[in-house]
This record gives sequence, C-alpha cells and structure tokens, in this order.
Amino acid sequence: MSVKVRIPTILRTYTAGQAEVPAEGANLSEVIADLEQNHQGIAARVLDDAGKLRRFVNVYVNDDDVRFEQGLETPTPDGAGISIIPAVAGGC
Repeated sequence: MSVKVRIPTILRTYTAGQAEVPAEGANLSEVIADLEQNHQGIAARVLDDAGKLRRFVNVYVNDDDVRFEQGLETPTPDGAGISIIPAVAGGC
C-alpha cells in the first residue's frame, strides 16, 4: 500500500529536508522498512535495538496512535497518512 509519511523536523536530515515522503507497506513495520531502504538511518531513530518503537516516539496511522492499535503490525491502508512525532518533555 502506498502511504504518505510526515517527517518531524529533527528527522528531516534523513529525507533531504522533505517534510513528507511516500512509502510502501501493508503495515507499519513494512512502511518503516521501506523508509529505511530509501532514507538510511531513519529506522534507528524510530526503533530501538529490539526492533520495537522507541518510547519517546509516537506514531499515528491517520488519527490512530499505533500504541493503542496493533503497534508495528497496525495496517497501513492505501492512501493513509502516517505521522512520526517525537515526544516533548519539559515544563516547570
């Protein structure tokens, strides 16, 4: 399935500055593998050493947080929008 992945500013060095890139895959795991093939280094920023989503990275397929869906096995239907959002911490 062809999807569009929104890339946060901090990861755009891997996408030549592009804010949105196309990717292929039937589920999130396949999409991340396709991103890695076309934009080397990005998977290491999204996945930990065990191959799971990093705790401080939130991923949405359309408007659904994959942590409350099927994680890396979350389906990515044709035309879906995927957002990679690094967690923000701080405050007083």
